Amino acid sequence: MERKPQKRGGSSESRASHEPPLDPGERARALCLRLLTGTPRTRRQLADALRKHEIPDDVAEHVLERFEDVGLIDDQAFANAWVESRHRGRGLARRALARELRHRGVEADLVTEAVGLLDPEQEEETARELVQRRLPGTRGLERDRRIRRLAGMLARKGYPEGMSLRVVRDALAAEGAIDDAEDAEGERWSWQSE
Repeated sequence: MERKPQKRGGSSESRASHEPPLDPGERARALCLRLLTGTPRTRRQLADALRKHEIPDDVAEHVLERFEDVGLIDDQAFANAWVESRHRGRGLARRALARELRHRGVEADLVTEAVGLLDPEQEEETARELVQRRLPGTRGLERDRRIRRLAGMLARKGYPEGMSLRVVRDALAAEGAIDDAEDAEGERWSWQSE
């Protein structure tokens, strides 16, 4: 007697053929929920993902509006949390934070409000902490090169040039790497050439 091979659980094709395809609204909701489960997202990030998955614009707009209505999408809360997290975690200044938020599709007025929450004194204190962490790694270099490296690091993190140079000059003066005469000519230091 010959045995017929048994099917194990059926193929995914046969199961898929018995299930009706999801309509675009259901697909859009499922995709948004899946994306929001991993990490907060802006409305534009979700809209881009829906467009990539070929969800019709009118369906995407309806789903996104509904998600905003129930509080699952909140660009202001996203922007505020982003500023807090990236400033504390990476030491980014207002300018860099604003650039990142705009890149993620947050509207300009929401960006302004979020970066406005960052206290200017806290921003300068963070710049000082960043310089103090990097200062030991520059010992042994000539003074101007140290200034360029430290101020350049702050500039890449979005700190204004004037603040950067002042913070670096103060750190080097506290270390004894520069004296008062050198400090007086600090305004002519150029860190952009390195």
